[in-house]
Amino acid sequence: MNVFWFLPTHGDGHYLGTTEGARPVSLGYLKQIAQAADNLGYYGVLIPTGRSCEDSWVIASAVAPWTERLRYLVAIRPGIISPTVSARMAATLDRISNGRLLINVVTGGDPDENRGDGLYLDHSQRYAASAEFLRVWRRVLEGEAVHFEGEHIKVENAKALYPPVQRPYPPLYFGGSSEAAHDLAAEQVDVYLTWGEPPEAVARKIADVRARAARLGRKVRFGVRLHVIVRRTSEEAWRAADALIAPISDETIAAAQKSFSRFDSVGQRRMAALHGGRRDQLEIYPNLWAGVGLVRGGAGTALVGNPQEVAARIKEYADLGIESFIFSGYPHLEEAYRFAELVFPLLPEPYASLGRGGATNLTGPFGEMIANDVLPGSKAAA
Repeated sequence: MNVFWFLPTHGDGHYLGTTEGARPVSLGYLKQIAQAADNLGYYGVLIPTGRSCEDSWVIASAVAPWTERLRYLVAIRPGIISPTVSARMAATLDRISNGRLLINVVTGGDPDENRGDGLYLDHSQRYAASAEFLRVWRRVLEGEAVHFEGEHIKVENAKALYPPVQRPYPPLYFGGSSEAAHDLAAEQVDVYLTWGEPPEAVARKIADVRARAARLGRKVRFGVRLHVIVRRTSEEAWRAADALIAPISDETIAAAQKSFSRFDSVGQRRMAALHGGRRDQLEIYPNLWAGVGLVRGGAGTALVGNPQEVAARIKEYADLGIESFIFSGYPHLEEAYRFAELVFPLLPEPYASLGRGGATNLTGPFGEMIANDVLPGSKAAA
C-alpha cells in the first residue's frame, strides 16, 4: 500500500466556495505541506495540473529539495508539449530529486481549457495522440534514438542523452473512465487511477482494465483518488463535512455544475451523476460522501468518519486490488496530520509503525511532559 497526500496549488482553506478561511498558495505554505507529508511518512504527493493551478513542474522543482523521501506525482500533457522535451524534463527532475519523480498522464477533459492551450483535438483524437506521445516518450527515456511518424506525432532522431535515475523511466500513472482511456491504460501505463466511486463501480473498472492489459501480455497496478475527513468520532467527522460546504450557495453549485457540463470527460460526468447537484443525497455509499464534487472538478468524493470507519473503507478498496491511495483534505496541512495520526495506526506496515511514533522518534516518550517530569498517559481524560 502506497499512501499519498496532495499539494493544493489551486488553493486551500477551511471551507469550499468562499474566501472565508482561505489561504494563499505560497511557496512557503506548499513547502510546509510537503515537509509534513515527508516527515509523517507519506509515500508521495500529487500536484494537480491545469490553468486553475500553479505549474506542477515548477512547484515540484522548487519543493523537492526541501524533502528527503517524498515522491512527486507530476503531470505530463500530451498534445500540449513535445514528447521529447517532456521526456528530457522528466529525466532531469528525476535526477535532481534522486529518483523521486512519478508521472501523471493527463489527457485533459475541459475542451475550453484545451483550446486555450492550443489543443483542438476531440475526445477520441486526444487519446490517440496520447498513445502516440507515450510510445515516443517511453522509448526516448529507454535510451533509443526514435524515429516515429503517426497521425498526431512525428519525430526524427528524438533523444534524451541524460537518463533518469529510475529505469527504464519514472512510473506512469493515469486515470480515465472511457473505453479509450481503458485501452490506453492497458497498453501504456503502470498504475491506473480511478476517482472514488462506490466499490462495486471501482471493481468493474479494475476488472475491465486488468482484462485489457492481460490480452496485451501486461499487468497494471491500481490506485484511487479521494478526499478524506476523519475525526475521533463519526459525529465530529460528519459535522466537519457539513461545515466544509456550508458557505456554498445554491447559485454557486448551479454555476459549477453548468461549467462542468461542458467537459467531455467521462469521469467528470460520472462524478456529477453521484450527487446530481443536490445537497440531500451526498452519502452515496457508507462513509463515501460526494459533497466536494458540488463545486470542485475532478475528484469529488471523500471518505468521512472515525478512524475505524475510514480504515474499513480503505481496506474495502484494497481488497479490490487498489495499491495506491491518493488523499487530500481541508485544510491540507492540518488534515495531513489528522489522517496520519488517526488512520496510519490502522493501516498495514510501514504506516502502522509511522502512525504510532512518527518517522524518526519510534521509541517515545510521546506528548508533552506533565509538570516537567511526569510522563503523559496513554488516553485522554473522559
